[in-house]
Amino acid sequence: MYPYTSLQFPKTTILLLSCCVMQQLYAQDETQLNTAQLAVIKVEATHTDTSYLQTPASVFRVDAPKQQNNLGVNLTEVLQGVPSIQLNNRENYAQDLQLSMRGFGARSTFGVRGIRLYVDGIPATMPDGQGQTSNIDLQSLDHLEVLTGPFSTLYGNSSGGVVLASTKEGQGPDSITLRYGGGSDQRSSSSLILQGGAKQDNEPSYVVSSSYFDTNGYRDHSAANKVLNNAKLTWNLTDGSKINWVTNYVKINADDPQGLSKQEYLQNPKQVQANVNLYRVRKEIQQTQTGVTWSKPMNDQNELYAMAYVGNRQVTQYQGIPFVTQKNPNNAGGVIDFDRNYYGLDLRWTGKEFLPNTTISAGLALDRMNEDRKGYLNVDSLNNPTAYGIKGDLRRDENNTLWSVDPYLQASWQFLPTWRIDTGIRYSNVHYQSENHLNANVQTKKSADKVLPSIAMSWQIQPKLLAYMSYSKGFETPTFTETSYSLDTGLGSPQITNGINQSLKPATSDNYEIGLKSQNVYGVFTVAVFNSQTQNDIVSFYSDAGRSVFHNIDKTTRNGVELSWNKKLWRDLTAQASYSFLDAKFASDVQDYNKNVIRSGNKIPGVAQNQAYVGLNWQSEQGLFGGVDVHYMDKVYVNDANSEAAPSYTVTALNIGYSWKLKDWALSTYARVDNLFDKQYVGSTIINVAPVPVNGVQVGRYYEPAEGRNWSAGLSLTKQF
Repeated sequence: MYPYTSLQFPKTTILLLSCCVMQQLYAQDETQLNTAQLAVIKVEATHTDTSYLQTPASVFRVDAPKQQNNLGVNLTEVLQGVPSIQLNNRENYAQDLQLSMRGFGARSTFGVRGIRLYVDGIPATMPDGQGQTSNIDLQSLDHLEVLTGPFSTLYGNSSGGVVLASTKEGQGPDSITLRYGGGSDQRSSSSLILQGGAKQDNEPSYVVSSSYFDTNGYRDHSAANKVLNNAKLTWNLTDGSKINWVTNYVKINADDPQGLSKQEYLQNPKQVQANVNLYRVRKEIQQTQTGVTWSKPMNDQNELYAMAYVGNRQVTQYQGIPFVTQKNPNNAGGVIDFDRNYYGLDLRWTGKEFLPNTTISAGLALDRMNEDRKGYLNVDSLNNPTAYGIKGDLRRDENNTLWSVDPYLQASWQFLPTWRIDTGIRYSNVHYQSENHLNANVQTKKSADKVLPSIAMSWQIQPKLLAYMSYSKGFETPTFTETSYSLDTGLGSPQITNGINQSLKPATSDNYEIGLKSQNVYGVFTVAVFNSQTQNDIVSFYSDAGRSVFHNIDKTTRNGVELSWNKKLWRDLTAQASYSFLDAKFASDVQDYNKNVIRSGNKIPGVAQNQAYVGLNWQSEQGLFGGVDVHYMDKVYVNDANSEAAPSYTVTALNIGYSWKLKDWALSTYARVDNLFDKQYVGSTIINVAPVPVNGVQVGRYYEPAEGRNWSAGLSLTKQF
């Protein structure tokens, strides 16, 4: 039975009321429906070859704007209005965006945790579960799919949610597009896009995109620049098979302003701590990745799919750790430096009517990565402690290896004309090995595995009205970064020490969902009620100067309701709205790093209980276009004790533009204002950061301020040949 008892409001009443309302809306004559309102859109996220309205899962599709209306740098510019997502812009390009779904991933102090990311079918999440959004090319983006809830566990380890980005395929005549945009904080973005469709059978279509972005940053010491190149070749062969070859390169150099205390943030949100400048805190990132996907229908009943990828990621991060702390022999120093090679493949067979009214998929996924991780003093040497911001003496030297081989099976059975069961099972297993070259080549080995079943039952009440219920078992292992540090809570203040955190265990979860989807004359509606119960949840324990220690919580729960609506109102005018309620809390007592007891019932930090979004957009192929959107975010607790919180906020964005087309030429311009009413608010938080003494008082620098009112404008010119 679906666990209703832990919600703090009458879920059953809400669900029944929603069902009644949906059926009443649908009871109108179907001839009244504007069939052009929503085209039949296939969704790829669940591997079920069904349309959006027939998929028994919380899956959302977000199309890239028809006309460019932003700089095209951050995923926050596109991924809006999805009720399951909390996406925060840190205004800090050294740490990437803060992304969570239904509370999964909220612990991340940088990068993305607990969420699987894919670009054109190629993983943007490392084999250990750590992902990044920086290599998603928004200049050539076609659409995004967001999958959350029980079905996401089909992707195995660390899949509390899934984001799949698809870039455009070359179409029509060859063309070249030049774009340039600029805005507040001396932001500038320039890009070049070449594209063209296949000229003959078995020849590829292509899209090649190259962009450069730089900014002085909203805050002091937050300048950044980014190079992003993306190339995609697509072959649609005469035998029915399709090949995509994608190559991606990203390079980022970014200063890191780090967090502020509440008093500092209110006094001057642009300021930084003194040691940020002293130690020249910054990050350098370089990543190259290439991958191929291949699909081939063998006949009407059988299809094969294969994906293979390989990549390299290099990161050097300079941290603001005081020199007196770096001198500790157990400290890894103030510079993190790693070189990571990774690769993987996914092989899948899909058979239709193998059994009556049944589709079956069977596959095998393999991933592996090898990492050389080093640590250095952020000072010239122990003998010259005055030249900071320089890679000094070696303090850490490890080789870390991880591999996994996951077999999986998925089936869909239409056992009655309007009833279907979708089920799957995946054996997820992860194997670690770490070798410490500074300590007599001491080896540490760990492994974790779990069988992950999932099942969903759906009822097609009407052709455009679907009800479903689902369950799955989830599994998440800690990333290498999360196991890289331990905490010494012996005499004196807590100290982050070198070495693998042997006590950190994988988290498992039981996930339940009931949902309803409908399309009628009033638009497209979705409602989902969910519950997740997690054992050994991985949460932030202690953070200091860019390093974090994590530990397990016996039990946590996440209960919530999500609503969404969108409708094409008239011609090119569309409206969208969403709301989510999420009650994420500890379900058992736990001790913090100072041995204080955090009581069951405290909220999980980093998670907003309420979110809402409303957007109105006019998106035309030619002529005037524009839009306005409003986003509300509830307060967010910043520590386990719930003693401080980033306050709630509401922000508004406005954009307007105009596009012309004349024969082989196209020109488009736009102007945009974000945070229209100049709201001062916190963009993201650093969870459970170590307190520091300020004027004799211990304060936590949890807050990363968001930008006030800011603007951007741009121009795009396309020539077809």
